[in-house]
Amino acid sequence: MKERLLHPLSGTEAPISGPGEKLQKVLAQAGFGSRRMMEEWIAAGRVSVNGEPATLGMRVVEGDLVKADRRTIRVGEREHVARVLLYHKPEGEIVSRDDPEKRASVFDKLPKLRNGKWIAVGRLDFNTSGLLIFTTSGELANRLMHPRFEVEREYAVRVQGSMAEEQITRVLKDGVELEDGLVKFEKLQDEGGEGFNHWYRVMLKEGRNRVVRRTFDALGLPVSRLMRVRFGIISLPPRLKRGMTAELDAGKVAQVLDWAGIAPDGGELQQDLPVSAKIERAQAGRAGDHPAVVAGTVRGAGRAGGGKTSGVKSRNNVKR
Repeated sequence: MKERLLHPLSGTEAPISGPGEKLQKVLAQAGFGSRRMMEEWIAAGRVSVNGEPATLGMRVVEGDLVKADRRTIRVGEREHVARVLLYHKPEGEIVSRDDPEKRASVFDKLPKLRNGKWIAVGRLDFNTSGLLIFTTSGELANRLMHPRFEVEREYAVRVQGSMAEEQITRVLKDGVELEDGLVKFEKLQDEGGEGFNHWYRVMLKEGRNRVVRRTFDALGLPVSRLMRVRFGIISLPPRLKRGMTAELDAGKVAQVLDWAGIAPDGGELQQDLPVSAKIERAQAGRAGDHPAVVAGTVRGAGRAGGGKTSGVKSRNNVKR
């Protein structure tokens, strides 16, 4: 007799092992959302397999027809393999599929998918340019965006004026109080400038809405240009022009999945490790194991979840 356990959402019994893949894992890999969200969809009756209502703990095999949220996928099709796309967003585009003002959308520039959809990893506001990551893996998108994994974001910022020493100390040590909480930059590097404008390179581990702009505004230094140059171990390729995309090859996708704690087959490597444990692990010598990924360029960087970077300096085409 197969060993069974109680599912945490439904309280019903579910098999621990069996043929095929767990349904929620297949849906997450296909880009529907995180595994936890897919379990909630299944419990709510929003998923069917081969025309029958899906149940928690259900496994599917190659060829099964899965329907969820008015979309249908065939298990085992090549389109369900995780894909990662880099996009150099120009100013003047929104990161949304629906806009009442009918402005240009980043999704207009992406290659079409036969099944699944491109999931944007975080957002950049209308007037911000730089690196946007898209993936077909809901699990990977969740890992990169969830606050508890503390994934690094690095920006090139041009401000009107220049920072005083006490402002630099404040933003790095004490933090700047905004309406939605305290903000601290992990790193800040003076990049120089001419005239009234001054460039800085900043890094932080959160993605609150317009957090970089609002922080400099609070310091009395309005941002005149903002560009994201790195997200985690993925850097903006220097040769990727505005409005262009570049897809990572299978080897680099595997590298990103491993760094994010996801096995190539979609299994979990370290999902349950707390952030503090992963920081300790990185500081114990793992930081150099995962080089930064760009389309054709490799540099050192830390593991998702708090690993420190190893001197990443992606000098992109930012006009001084």
